[in-house]
Amino acid sequence: MKHAQVREAAAALFNDQRSPFGAFSLGSETHHAATIPDAVRRCRWIAVDINASAFGLYFVSPSPERARLVACFDSDYPGTAVATKFISGANGEDMVRHSRLSTAPRWWVDDALAGSRQVFQSLAWAESTAPLAPGTNGIAFPVHADRGQCGLVVFLGSEIALSDDTLCEIHARSFALFAAVARIRPGDTGRMRSISKRELECLKLTANGNTSEEIAKLLKLSVHTANQYLTQSTQKLNAVNRNQAVAKALRLGLIE
Repeated sequence: MKHAQVREAAAALFNDQRSPFGAFSLGSETHHAATIPDAVRRCRWIAVDINASAFGLYFVSPSPERARLVACFDSDYPGTAVATKFISGANGEDMVRHSRLSTAPRWWVDDALAGSRQVFQSLAWAESTAPLAPGTNGIAFPVHADRGQCGLVVFLGSEIALSDDTLCEIHARSFALFAAVARIRPGDTGRMRSISKRELECLKLTANGNTSEEIAKLLKLSVHTANQYLTQSTQKLNAVNRNQAVAKALRLGLIE
């Protein structure tokens, strides 16, 4: 199935007044995710439907040379799961390239875990890949939204239940969830302190995996100044750390 077909399926879910976020039907709220906690709840319902034990939603950072996956949230929200640290690191680099070029889901299995392999191998429109996190079985759905944003919705579990008949719907629901998250805007936008160009440059370089030392060198700053810019942007975005600030900046389209 091609990218356009998946987006059409996502639109059909809305048109049929069915919830793209869970197994139950909701009212008009299905058209918008109002908050990140709400999006987490809706993603958890998708996980329940396919018997996944964990999940995560990631944005692809903007750099074509050093792009990586930036976690918006995972099943340990408001904390961060151990698996996310691997997915956001070097393990996710191949999936970044794949997500930009294809919408084909990718799955992986750990030989030490029972189940999943036979289920995944029966999926006609899905490819195997190297594990995104050690000691896990999982499937990743590439997703896209407005303004050229792309990302990944990942589900982990040793007994994930999927078939060709349900794969399209789960992917469409993942597309719709990502699009809803990408539309979230802070409720107090008018009162949010403006972020300077230099602060955004530091955030963008952080999104691409650069350390404070590397950012300082690239921008000809001291490490202290680079860290100061990152701290200021984190505070202005009301984030708890720089990784959450990067995810917010990507979602809000502040860095592209």
